[in-house]
This record gives sequence, C-alpha cells and structure tokens, in this order.
Amino acid sequence: MIRHIGVVFAAAALPTAAGAQTLNYPTKPVRVVVPFSAGSPIEVPARAIGQRLLETMGQSFVVENRTGASGTIGTEFVAKAPKDGYTLLFNNCSHASNASFFKKLPYDTVADFAPITQTNATYGNLLVVHPSVPARSVKEFIALAKARPRELKYASAGIGSPPHVAAALFASMAGIALTHVPYRGTAATINDVVGGHIEMMLISPTVAVGFVKSGRLRALGISGSRRTPLLPDVPTIEEAGLTGYNVTCWHGMWFPAGVPAEIVRRVHAEVVKALAVPEVRKIIVGNGLIPVGSSPEEFAEFIREDVARQASIAKRIGLEPQ
Repeated sequence: MIRHIGVVFAAAALPTAAGAQTLNYPTKPVRVVVPFSAGSPIEVPARAIGQRLLETMGQSFVVENRTGASGTIGTEFVAKAPKDGYTLLFNNCSHASNASFFKKLPYDTVADFAPITQTNATYGNLLVVHPSVPARSVKEFIALAKARPRELKYASAGIGSPPHVAAALFASMAGIALTHVPYRGTAATINDVVGGHIEMMLISPTVAVGFVKSGRLRALGISGSRRTPLLPDVPTIEEAGLTGYNVTCWHGMWFPAGVPAEIVRRVHAEVVKALAVPEVRKIIVGNGLIPVGSSPEEFAEFIREDVARQASIAKRIGLEPQ
C-alpha cells in the first residue's frame, strides 16, 4: 500500500513539474520565421515586437527569413518544427490566401498551427505607377488599361501574395486585362517599378511612401476603406471611382500546433503588452500599420473567416490554383 501511494504521489507531481518548465520559458533564443525576403513590410512589426520581447522575456527573438513559393516554404518549416515553443511563424494574409492559390500545400493552414495573435492590420496597398505612365488617377489608369489590354504589367511578390491578390481583384472589378509579373520578394518588385521596367503594382505604403514623396513613383489610390496617414491626400481606390473595392492585409504570429498552451498564453500576453508600449506603437503606427493584439481564440476565428474570404476572391478573379 505504501508503494502504491508513492506511485500516485509521483504521478500527481508530473503535471506540476511540466508546468514549472513552461513557466521558465524561454531558456534559449526563439527563432521567428518570416517567410518573405528581407525588407518586406512584415519585418517592421516582427522586429519591433521581437526587440521588446528580448527586454521582457530575457531571450532573443531572432528574425530568420525563409523565402520562396509565396511564403509557403518558411511556413512549412514552422509547421514541422519541434513543438517546444522555440520556433514561431510571423506571417501576413498570404497565410489565408495560399489555401486557395495552391492545389496542395505541405501543411494544413488551420490544423497545423497554434494562433498566438493578430499583431496588426493595414490600410491596404498603394496603387503606384511609374511616372512615365500617363495616368494621374485611378479612372485614368483604368481607361489607359482598357485602351491597351495586357500591355501594362504589374509586379507582385509571388502567386497569392497580398500585392497579387489586390491587383488581380482590382483588374477583375475594373474590367481590365493586365499582365502579372511575379517576383521572389518585395525588394526586387519595387526596384523594377521604380526603374520603369514594370508600370504598376499595389504595394504596402510602408515600402512605397519614400518613393512616392521623392517623385519616383506616383500613388493613385489606397486599396483599403480608409486613407493611410502616411499619404493622407491619396484617396481610397473606391473613393477614386472603383465602387466596392476594399482589400487590406494583416500580420500575425503562430506556433506549430502542439506547443503547450501555457507557452502560447505567455507569449500572447507579452506581445499584447509590447503593442501597448509607446516606443513599439510609434514604430508600427509610423509605418502605416494598425496595432491589434487579439486573443488566440479571436485570431483563430479571424483566420477561418479570412480563408473563406480569400477563397471567394480567388474564385472571383478566376485564378487556377498552382
């Protein structure tokens, strides 16, 4: 009987010991996988929040760019990473759109990830053109594209990327035919638009604002329902004449599914506190982003809804999954 009681006490102590280990988290640096190239807009919140987590949690949150296939390579890496809380994904709305834009993903968009939080929303992408394009408004650009079907090119960071989705839907709703030129990352796309090799793209204001203010690009509209504070004189695309057009993106954080709930809650709590710090908010807001900080449950529901919304967009633009 004494031996039996000892076994029961030992078994009862196991959850406590496990809980103690998670409470000590993190005990080593945490890898933050960004599935896009260096210089992408998503790095703004990833690095600002990561720096704050270093200060509050005592370990580095190291941003690692794992690029390719519209973000799916880095995302797969996280899905298959150890479930110990030392690898997390910092991704954008392509996480939801890729479920419709690819025939078969090497992971399940919902089931293989543990949502932490939606870190921020965006005002949408800027419709920018090279100054050589003879259009100074959305209406003029649409008229030009109708007169020159498929002659005007637009760049994106790949199939299913936010710039691709925004531009393809814009073309569909405007009744115009543009030629899509996908790139591997944001830096290459913006360089070729600025260089005049590509006429147009829809790109994050975070990346484009400097080129617009210097006159190297012309901004015709913003894709969301509100004007961006970075360029308050630029109308929304809907204001400028394309009724019903409204496309925005978002950024968020996930662990691989199976990471202990205590770790998910701990990181969520620290990220929410980080988003409330004036220095962090200044960086995020100053780059044309909107802090959010939703709960894991709210973010999980948001993702499910956005997967359905992106599927509707893919169907509307007639995109065949790759």
